Amino acid sequence: MRSSSSNQHIVNSGHRRQTPPLSLLLLCFVCVVVIIVVLGSTSSKSLDSLSTSAIPDYYSNYRRLKEQAVSDFLEIRSLSLGITNTREFELFCKDRENYVLCYSVCASLLAGFHDGEEFDRHCEVSSVGQRCLVRPPKDYKIPLRWPAGKDVIWSGNVKITKDQFLSSGSMTKRLMLLEENQIAFHSEDGMNIDGVKDYSRQVAEMIGLGSDSEFHQAGVQTVLDIGCGFGSFGAHLLSLKLMTVCIAAYEVFGSQVQLALERGLPAMIGDFISKQLPYPSLSFDMVHCAQCGITWDKKDGAFLIEVDRLLKPGGYFVLTSPTTNPQGGSLSVKKVTVSTPLEEFTESICWSLLAQQEETFVWQKTADVQCYASRKEGKIPPICKADFDGQSYYQPLRSCLSGTTSKRWIPIQNRSTGSQLSSVELEVHGKYRIQPDDFQEDSELWRSALRNYWSLLTPLIFSDHPKRPGDEDPLPPFNMIRNGMDMNAHYGGLNAALLEEKKSAWVMNVVPIRSANTLSIILDRGFAGVLHDWCEPFPTYPRTYDMLHANGLLTYYKSEKCEVSDLFLEMDRILRPEGWVVLRDKFQAIEKARSLATQIRWEARVIELQNDNDQRLLVCQKPFWKK
Repeated sequence: MRSSSSNQHIVNSGHRRQTPPLSLLLLCFVCVVVIIVVLGSTSSKSLDSLSTSAIPDYYSNYRRLKEQAVSDFLEIRSLSLGITNTREFELFCKDRENYVLCYSVCASLLAGFHDGEEFDRHCEVSSVGQRCLVRPPKDYKIPLRWPAGKDVIWSGNVKITKDQFLSSGSMTKRLMLLEENQIAFHSEDGMNIDGVKDYSRQVAEMIGLGSDSEFHQAGVQTVLDIGCGFGSFGAHLLSLKLMTVCIAAYEVFGSQVQLALERGLPAMIGDFISKQLPYPSLSFDMVHCAQCGITWDKKDGAFLIEVDRLLKPGGYFVLTSPTTNPQGGSLSVKKVTVSTPLEEFTESICWSLLAQQEETFVWQKTADVQCYASRKEGKIPPICKADFDGQSYYQPLRSCLSGTTSKRWIPIQNRSTGSQLSSVELEVHGKYRIQPDDFQEDSELWRSALRNYWSLLTPLIFSDHPKRPGDEDPLPPFNMIRNGMDMNAHYGGLNAALLEEKKSAWVMNVVPIRSANTLSIILDRGFAGVLHDWCEPFPTYPRTYDMLHANGLLTYYKSEKCEVSDLFLEMDRILRPEGWVVLRDKFQAIEKARSLATQIRWEARVIELQNDNDQRLLVCQKPFWKK
């Protein structure tokens, strides 16, 4: 991807109309050509200068972006490329405000899934149903900006009723306080020990550290939090600059994932009842489970083997089981014996029990690969005959240990900190390895691209956004990007550029499953990332992300056997109202994308890149539809 200059020119925006008669199209074309000649310029700046009158749109408070003559001109150009103007999608999906596709217990039971697998993700048996847009709930409000939005959310934005809230007996839900139309999260009031900070400090001390601010010194940069409650532990670790990703099973009401995402925290739906999580081997420095509801010694230890697969050499597994004394508040060691089967199994996979305090246990995975050869003979999990790093999407749980022959077997204590990998770390990524010079060049290109993106979006995000009827006066900035998704992340260059510019936004880096599998590089840089098939819905709730970005995804997607319109419907589902979409691709792909964007009622504009005639930038904003 080549960088574009900061003075990129806006070529077009606006909503598409019904296709007029051919004679009228030709007349409009001639009129536009005459106007261009009169103005004496053939550049896109000439078209921009025509933008003095606003076109009608669907919501009176949204910016009127371009003049009708420009829209007509690009309408004709789209027709010349064979892009026809199809009808807009139906606006409302009834009762779909919080719906997540691919999770249907009834359909899964009918298909023969049982023993808990009926609650798993099964896109192959779930009917997609009506192709329409998903509007927000009646009482939906734009999330509060950080840091206030991390601890206070609008109750109307999530699917949880007052009765369900009050009847809940779980410890994590007791951390919440329901006040009128808000839910407040009191992170310091009673999670596990004396609070989240005390709990985090306790885990650090059990590892052998002075405080949780020293996690980085122990090699911990990335944490997978299984069954994360509503993200209080993850929110605290994020404040320590640890990338913590929450995963939890799909829930119709009171979802842990939905509430964590509404707080602006990294989270996605996921479990490993029968399949591996969509990450390669050796992905995380720590895996954490606090009352996550998993019986770890079931299925002959398959769940623990999956944790072992995900852990990097020298990584930590933290397990807090249901405590018998939730009001105790003591950090002293409690004489509780680990169950013999669990203790024996962890020894058989070369884990060491570092410490036990009350109901919390901390194991460390071996950093010495020779440990596996020196194990006592008996009932021990074997070493996998081949590594399965190349593909971990929809793979069944395994009964063997993987990653032991990987070139990425580097203890976490020996890894670089930060997003810049050393030359040695870059050379271990198999056929996708990159040279330091190439890696540095990619980073420079993304720094330049981000500056251009931000210079383009900043006037729009921080401009005087009109107040919607009935809303209180918003505090500036009116639109704040808390998170984003890079739908074709490559090496995670956009994420790295955001960090370097100190932008307070985390990124979910998605690697399409049939593209080059660079996810291990992204995870080794300390970023959040996941494998995904964009022919399927993403495992998250509606209105998850503030910004969606993709470079080259549309060209890649063209070779897939699925509809691009379905991709745009999915993007609309997971994008919050007033969220942004930035797509960079080839000219024809962007023209088709602009057509689809208008069908789903996004405000769209095309940006010409001065340094690349074959590439275009499409910038869209999703409107806020009221019920």
